Amino acid sequence: MTAVETRARPQARRTRALRAGLLFATFACAACGLVYELALVAQGSYLLGDSITQASVVLATMVFAMGIGSLAAKPLQRRALAGFAAIEAALALTGGLSVLGLHAAFTWLDLYWPALVAIALVVGALIGAEIPLLMTLLQRIRRQDAGSATADLFAADYVGALVGGLAFPFLLLPLLGQTRGALLVGMVNAVAGAFVVLLLFARTVSRRRRAAVAAGTLAVLAVLGVAFAGSDAFLRYSRSVLYEDPVVYSETSGYQDIVLTQSSPIADGPTDTRLFLNGDLQFSSIDEYRYHESLVHPLLAGPRGRVLVLGGGDGLAMREVLKYPDVREAVEVELDPAVLRLAEQDPRLTTLNRRSLEDPRVKVVVADAFAWLRDTSDRFDAVIIDMPDPDATATAKLYSQEFYLLARRALAPGGRLVVQAGSPYFAPRTYDCILNTMRAAGLGVTPYHVNVPTFGDWGFALAQDGPPPRLRLDPPSPLRFLNRPTLDAAEAFPADRHPTGTEPPSTLDDPRVLRLTTEEWQAY
Repeated sequence: MTAVETRARPQARRTRALRAGLLFATFACAACGLVYELALVAQGSYLLGDSITQASVVLATMVFAMGIGSLAAKPLQRRALAGFAAIEAALALTGGLSVLGLHAAFTWLDLYWPALVAIALVVGALIGAEIPLLMTLLQRIRRQDAGSATADLFAADYVGALVGGLAFPFLLLPLLGQTRGALLVGMVNAVAGAFVVLLLFARTVSRRRRAAVAAGTLAVLAVLGVAFAGSDAFLRYSRSVLYEDPVVYSETSGYQDIVLTQSSPIADGPTDTRLFLNGDLQFSSIDEYRYHESLVHPLLAGPRGRVLVLGGGDGLAMREVLKYPDVREAVEVELDPAVLRLAEQDPRLTTLNRRSLEDPRVKVVVADAFAWLRDTSDRFDAVIIDMPDPDATATAKLYSQEFYLLARRALAPGGRLVVQAGSPYFAPRTYDCILNTMRAAGLGVTPYHVNVPTFGDWGFALAQDGPPPRLRLDPPSPLRFLNRPTLDAAEAFPADRHPTGTEPPSTLDDPRVLRLTTEEWQAY
C-alpha cells in the first residue's frame, strides 16, 4: 500500500461520516417539518372542527411557501452554513411556538385564520429553504453528479417525513399533547441545526462564528424550554377565557379536546356541570334530562329487550335506558376511552349518570361506531344514535346514508332507532338533510323536537324499517320532563321551521351534512 493510499483511507472514512451525519440531519429536519404541519392541522380541527378545510389550507399554503423558500434560498448558497444555521433557528422557534400562537390568536384576538395562514407561510418558506442549502453542503463534502446527490438527500428527507408523520399521532400526541409536542420538536430542530454547524463543519467555521451559533441555539432552546414549562399554565388560563364557567377538568385525548366546567351555585340553586368536546357543548347538568328523556323514551315505548347505544359515552342516555327493568342487555359503543374513563371515574359525572356504565346489563365497547356496525352480526330491538354534531369529517360519516344503512341492518325484526339530529331552528337545512338521509337508507322517519334551554330548540328522528313510527311513551315511572302532552306537541313544527324534505341525502362521497352544519352554525 502506497503512502498516498494510506492517507486517503482516513480521508474517505471522514467523508463518509460527514455525509452520513448531514443526511441524518436532513432526516431529523424533515421529521420536524412534518410534525409542524400535522400540529397545525390538528389544532385547527380541535378548535374549529372542519378538518378537511384545515388540512387543505395548511397543505396548500405550506407547499406554495416551500417553493418560495427554495427560490429565496438561492442567494444564501454562497454562505450556506450560516444561512442553514439561521433558518433552523428561525424554524425551530416558529414551528415550536406555532400551536401556542394559534391558540392565542383563537382565544384573545379572533384572528385564527390570518394567524394560521401566516404561520403556514413562514414555516413552509423556512422548510423550503432547507433543501437547497443542504444540497450545497452535501456537495461541499464530496462532489457528485446532481442526480445521485438529489437521490441521497430526498431519500433521507422522505424517510424523515415518514418518521415524523408516525411519531405525531402515536407518540407525541398521546404522551405530550399538541402544544408540548410541537415545542419538543422545535428543540430537536434547533439541536439538528447546531449539530451541522458545530460538529460536522466545525473545522471550516471560525471560533467566533461557532460561539455565535452556540449562543443562538441556547437562546432558542431557552425560549422553547420556558414555553414548554409554562404551557400547562397558559392552556389553563386560555381555557378559563374561552369557557364561561371555571374549568375543573381538561384533557386532550387522541381524538378530541375534553373539557369539564362547573359553575358555583347561586344562592340555593344547583351547580351547573357542563361537558365540552372540541369546544362544542355536549350537556348541561341543569337540563340534560330534557334532552336524554326525549332521545330515549319515545324509542323505548317499542321493543327494548336488547338496546344499542352508539356514542353517548357520558353514560346519560344509558341511565335512561336502564330505567326499564325488562331491558335484558345494553351495549355502549364509544370511540374515545378518555370519555368513558371520565364517565366512570369523575364524581361529577357518576352522580349524573348514576354509574350506568357499571350496570351488569351493560357491555361497553371501545370502537368506531361505523366500523363496529359494519362488522357486527348482532341484532337489537332499539338503537340510540347519540353522536356529536356533524361539524367535522370524523362525525359527518356518522350522519351518512351508508351509516344509516348499517344501523338499519342492525335492527331486529320490529326494531326501531332514534337519532339526535341537531336544531331545526338554528340549522333547519341540516335537520332536513339528516331526515332525508335516513329516508334514503330505507327508513320510515318521524321527526320531533323539544326545548332544551342550553341548546335551544332541538330535534330528533324516530325511525323504523317500514312506515314512520308513532310517537308513544311507556316509562316505568313518571319522567321529570317528558309526558304525553309534551310529546304530542313535539310533533308539531312551526311553518317557518317545518322540515321541507327538499335537502338531498348526505353520503360518504358527498358529505353535504358537513357543509350545511358549517354554513348554518357560522351565523351563530
